[in-house]
Amino acid sequence: IAHIYCKDVVGIVGENFTFPVQIDQKIVETLWKKNKHKVAEWERQNKPTYFGQLYNRSVLMENGSLTIINLEKDDAGPYELQYWDSVKDHFLNFVLIVLDSLPEPQVSCNTSDDELVLSCIAHFQGSLNYSWKLSNNPHSYQNQELSIPLKNVDATTKATCIIKFSQAERSSEISLIQCLP
Repeated sequence: IAHIYCKDVVGIVGENFTFPVQIDQKIVETLWKKNKHKVAEWERQNKPTYFGQLYNRSVLMENGSLTIINLEKDDAGPYELQYWDSVKDHFLNFVLIVLDSLPEPQVSCNTSDDELVLSCIAHFQGSLNYSWKLSNNPHSYQNQELSIPLKNVDATTKATCIIKFSQAERSSEISLIQCLP
């Protein structure tokens, strides 16, 4: 009985992407396929061999993981890792989803009651992590909105909204003086 493992994984156009492979035993041979076509192969006494669209854009590691450099939309699809540990063959299946590159976040601000409210929006296919950094404060605030009491607003302060998805990150900055009434 073969143990079939399948996992959806997500990468971003232009980023490097590594399949999350965790294998405990020593690997003798490794074969990666995309849509049933070989993309990388490694018989331990030789160097890795690469094929097709990943020929100059991938790195196969000894632990079986495959990294695709400068991800493209065309890299999306089903991948299969077949490895032999000198006893039997094992198979890991992945479906790679490739999303567009991160947009620049849009920062806006308004004042209400006694507070300055900063908002950050980015339209993206995946769920983003939002955080704020203020130039006069070492702390980071994990939120899409940030409220600051008006009495604490320093006109020289800059606020930066940072969006993160996987390893990718983009940011936008605003000077608080632009926000004051």
